[in-house]
Amino acid sequence: MRLAVAVALSLGTVLPAALVAQDVPLSARSKGSPNAPITVYEMSDFQCPFCRRHAIETFPTLERDYIRTGKVRWVFVNYPLTSIHANAVAAAAFAMCAARQNKFWPAHDILFLHQETWGPLQNPAPFLLTLADSLKLAKPAIASCLEKNETVAQIKADAEGASKSGAQSTPTFYVEGGLIVGAQPLPLFRMVLDSLYAAKTKKP
Repeated sequence: MRLAVAVALSLGTVLPAALVAQDVPLSARSKGSPNAPITVYEMSDFQCPFCRRHAIETFPTLERDYIRTGKVRWVFVNYPLTSIHANAVAAAAFAMCAARQNKFWPAHDILFLHQETWGPLQNPAPFLLTLADSLKLAKPAIASCLEKNETVAQIKADAEGASKSGAQSTPTFYVEGGLIVGAQPLPLFRMVLDSLYAAKTKKP
């Protein structure tokens, strides 16, 4: 939740291979080519205002300049901070249930867009279900998925993996063995990604 700068590209942190159980496959919440030279794991909380700022202000440019150009593969990892965000798991569950219908990223976008509406609700479930119509989701399937908490175990596995890889706050980005902590400005991401891309594609 903090905005502190912490960039360390030589950390011996745990690789995020164990971050994801496979009920919702990694590909369902990834963007970019699986063969991209750089992989970024975004460990994020849908109720975190700094995560929202990153998603709305910074990520669209990163997607345009790095993901669509084949330089970066971007993977979303759930890291709900339940001690301060009571509705974070419910939102993550909605996104993961939407992922079963190949709509993770549209759900990601609409959750952050309406965060200020569902975040303070005592019970966010009815409002979240209204978003299913906007996303053209099969409503009985999404309702059943949410009611039975079918993706909650996977969200918990994500969070445990994020902690093991060194994340303590959101958003945290695991980039090729190092961490970028906080909703950092675009120039910092450019510096890191450009440097890594140059190193990884340098001809011998």
